[in-house]
Amino acid sequence: MPESRPAPFPFHLLSPPDPAALPLPRPVRPAEGVRLLRDAVYRVPEGGRPLTVDLWLPETAAAQPVPVVVFVHGGGWRAGRKDDPGPRFRDWEPGPFARLAQQGFGVACPQYRLSGEARYPAQSDDLAAALAWLHARAGELGLDTARTVLWGESAGGHLAALAALSSPAPGASATITGCVTWYAPTDLPNLGEDLPGEGRHHADDPCSREALLLGGPPGREREAARAASPVSHAGPGAPPFLLLHGTDDALVPARQSVRLAEALREHGHQPELRLIAGGNHLWVGLDDEEVRDCYLRTLDFARRCTRARGD
Repeated sequence: MPESRPAPFPFHLLSPPDPAALPLPRPVRPAEGVRLLRDAVYRVPEGGRPLTVDLWLPETAAAQPVPVVVFVHGGGWRAGRKDDPGPRFRDWEPGPFARLAQQGFGVACPQYRLSGEARYPAQSDDLAAALAWLHARAGELGLDTARTVLWGESAGGHLAALAALSSPAPGASATITGCVTWYAPTDLPNLGEDLPGEGRHHADDPCSREALLLGGPPGREREAARAASPVSHAGPGAPPFLLLHGTDDALVPARQSVRLAEALREHGHQPELRLIAGGNHLWVGLDDEEVRDCYLRTLDFARRCTRARGD
């Protein structure tokens, strides 16, 4: 009698499931008129942790799909939470994302790999994957990803600007119709030059946030720093930009936003550059009304950039 052999093991079962096919999280109601789907998996990088996105949506399905705001958190590419736009907003009730949903936007807040997990361009790759995932699942989420605005603060503003200035495959991802950056680094090779006094040695500091992102200080890894700088990618196809930066920023000088505005103007664009007098990083130094104004400017810009034809 021939010896029986076990059936081959189905190794495909060890592969992570396609995030585009996973069930969406059960929604909760964090504020009036808002439903929140927390921690939907949008990507599983090989050898890494699953990456998730929070989705803040209008509670009642609209007659038409709603425009999208994608918020990219800061933290020097080293830290940060996807649901945190900074300390000046942590006591807002309802919070900034819930308010956007109440105004008729879908809001996506994705995680991305931090510099302690992977070097650049992993962070940009993750954001691109989040935009593609949103587009793939737009129908069931009620989103119009042809009207998508990116909004990022600090390191998140850097990543948002890079994504806005990239060219994904047509029809495979969300279409970026606007980008908002708050106090974002945009020109890594020259970041040290923009810092005052002894800060100029920053370009050669192997422990700087930029060095940890790139795998070496920008002064040494100049080609990598240039490739990771939004100013290097400004071109004729850029969407509208709103650049907000405090004049007294001690971590990322306002000159960084000026540099991106100048690069965009060289290609015929008219970015909105607002230098906020007395503002430091994270809007430290501004009173509550000035912080609220930064948020309202962002909301107004998002409305203008996602206005449907005929509105």
